[in-house]
This record gives sequence, structure tokens and C-alpha cells, in this order.
Amino acid sequence: MDWSFDIAIKNRKLLEGFIDNHTLEELNKVPEGFNNSIIWNIAHTIVTQQLLIYNLSGLPMLIPNDMVETYRKGTKTERNLSQEEVDSIKNLLFSTTEKTKEDYSSNLFKSYKAYTVSTKSKLTTVKEAIEFNNFHEGIHLGYILALRKSL
Repeated sequence: MDWSFDIAIKNRKLLEGFIDNHTLEELNKVPEGFNNSIIWNIAHTIVTQQLLIYNLSGLPMLIPNDMVETYRKGTKTERNLSQEEVDSIKNLLFSTTEKTKEDYSSNLFKSYKAYTVSTKSKLTTVKEAIEFNNFHEGIHLGYILALRKSL
């Protein structure tokens, strides 16, 4: 699993780069033809990781419920975020990933509620959820790259 966590951290570093290299206005912009902003996509990856790994394992998530409701699948950008909110999202990029790696190494994940994802793949273990999450984050990295070209 070290490889899977290494991929997750590398992708999160790429996401962090968008936060570091774009203005607050650019992070919040929803270009014509898109439903969401760069920062929404980044927050969505954090929320999805928590839902797929912690929630479906029956464990408390590491993020607040209001964040889940704002960025879960099926939501869209509703408002511009403040710099403080962006900074909080940036911090969660790594704290959630590192805690997940630590919890996985400590065998905290004992059960998993099977879940069929949008690709019709059925996740049955937390290991599968971690691996699928990397795929999911790659999709959103692609959205962000397209969004960046539309700024």
C-alpha cells in the first residue's frame, strides 16, 4: 500500500500547486461551460476520500459534516470562498492523507460497507477504496487542468 499512498501524496502536491499558483479569484472562478471551480474540485477530492475510506468503514470522518454537504458528489460551486477557507482546504490535503496512511498502517479499518462507484466498480475493501480514490482524484486533476486553460 505504500505505493498507493505515495501516488495519493504526489497528486495532493499537484493540487496544492494550483492553490499556491493561482489567485483567490482564479481559484473561485467557474468558467463558462463548467459547473465548478478549481477550489471546489480540490475540496471535492478531500470529501470523497473521507466518504469512501472512513465513512464506508464505519469510522468518523476527519472533516466537518458541512464540508461534506458542500462538496460531495452532486453538488456544485455555490459561492466564492475566502482565503481562510482556501487555506483550510490546503491544510486538509495532507493532514487527511497522512492520517489515512497512519490509520491504515495501524489496522484501524476493520470493516467496509460495499459501495458501487460511478464507473460501476464495486468497492468491497478499504484497500480497494484507497486505490479507487487515486483514480477519482486523477479525474479531478484533469478537470482542474481544463479549468485552468479556461481562466
